Amino acid sequence: MAYDLPENFQRLHHAEQELRDKSLEIIRHNDLGLHLMVVELTMDVADTLRKFPTDDEDLKVPQLLGMRIFNAFASSLKLALSGYSQNSTLVMRDILETIFLLDLFRGEPSLIKEWRFSDKQQIRKKFSPIRVREALDKRYGHKAKKRAELYQLFSELAAHPTMKSALMMRPEIGGDAVIGPFVEKGALEAQLSEMGRLALQAGEALISFIPSWWGPAMECRRSFDKAKLEWLHQFFPSPAGAECTTKKGDGADE
Repeated sequence: MAYDLPENFQRLHHAEQELRDKSLEIIRHNDLGLHLMVVELTMDVADTLRKFPTDDEDLKVPQLLGMRIFNAFASSLKLALSGYSQNSTLVMRDILETIFLLDLFRGEPSLIKEWRFSDKQQIRKKFSPIRVREALDKRYGHKAKKRAELYQLFSELAAHPTMKSALMMRPEIGGDAVIGPFVEKGALEAQLSEMGRLALQAGEALISFIPSWWGPAMECRRSFDKAKLEWLHQFFPSPAGAECTTKKGDGADE
């Protein structure tokens, strides 16, 4: 027997579409479009890296990770615009974890082959999220463990069912949690701002794996670099701010 989509799901879809329109209005009237531009161009970088012809199995790893990031940004953005900020943040944690792994590989390419052939025990010992963060902190001389703090924040707010996670289910601070999607201006601004920052880091990591001599990537590289500078100028106008965002790997420890 064939079943139609239940009416409740249809009503939920219509509500999500209305919230998406509301989100786009907020973006248009609050100068948030640059975050979306950076996300789009980072996804373009991931797609460009995917198209680079290679038989190198190690290079295929960042290509696959770039494809994962492409899908994750598309999913996170769709969820954020439709009123599911907590679920969008959960996907953003996946993006953050993938960025850390890419950063590890771009600084030490020989680790890619080791990662490819690692078993579960070896992954836990050397390539688990905490081990990757520790390796990056050591590489860049970071002491404050900001990578761990940001990863933990994403985990508490979205990935794990904690009391702190209920904060993202409240449209108003101190208000009641609600069921279903909702859009709140401040939360959406924070969500897109973090998404833009992650996109900048992801794009820089991915573009490092594209050979500088490869012609088809030239325009993509120029467009990303231009948007990156515009984003930094708007959201990190001071030299110190720009430096902390673009240097020392992912900038998460500044």
